[in-house]
Amino acid sequence: MTKAMDTVRAARASDKLSAHYLREHLFSDFMELHGDHQGGDDPAIVGGLALLSGQPVTVITTSRGHNLDERLAKHFGQPEPSGYRKAARLVKEAARFKRPVLLFIDTAGAFPGKEAEYAGQGQAIAQCLTEIGQAATPIISVIFGEGGSGGALALACGDEVWMLENSMYSVLSPEGFASILWKDAGRAEEAADLLGLTPDRLLAGQVIEGVIAQGADKQAQCAEIKRILTQELAKLQKLPAGELLSRRYERFRKF
Repeated sequence: MTKAMDTVRAARASDKLSAHYLREHLFSDFMELHGDHQGGDDPAIVGGLALLSGQPVTVITTSRGHNLDERLAKHFGQPEPSGYRKAARLVKEAARFKRPVLLFIDTAGAFPGKEAEYAGQGQAIAQCLTEIGQAATPIISVIFGEGGSGGALALACGDEVWMLENSMYSVLSPEGFASILWKDAGRAEEAADLLGLTPDRLLAGQVIEGVIAQGADKQAQCAEIKRILTQELAKLQKLPAGELLSRRYERFRKF
């Protein structure tokens, strides 16, 4: 098996870090906030207020659920339009109160169901991109599992994007890529290599800012994530709002 496909399997593993574990072990006093202010509250996006080493932050995570009922309700971590609208609302409020925003991403992509399209999935993703792009507060995204397509990009468009060693970030799944390019999903391993979805490839291409080492256990992983976030937030918070937004704009213009 190729290294790229090994990474894909690790990113999808059921025993990896969960969003719930990250919220519990990275932050104190997490308080969930609900709703998109349009009558929806997608459970695939869990966000709210918390303290990171005593500093108030806004935390937004994708959530896959713990049991079958939860996973079905959350579409296995694939957000609906109300989820992206919720995230956009939380980012906008964070900017108003000068709170940094931390986003944690583990999703195969936005929910592709007919009802999501009718509810404005594309518009909701665009709104999320816009709000994050314009929010005058530091924003860091961490991909800790799958980072799939526009569903992940909508939450990974701030000042910095970091990835855990065993995570992936791609425009499309290897199976989907192989089905489109060769009409053969069985060539997913070959597709994974071509997609360049591993953290080391993305770091070399300057798509992400860094790779977070996978520790010996989940607690060690959380400790390293916390160290990186604290370090990077301290740098970003020293920048004037105008410079922060300018750097963010230039970061995405280079692609």
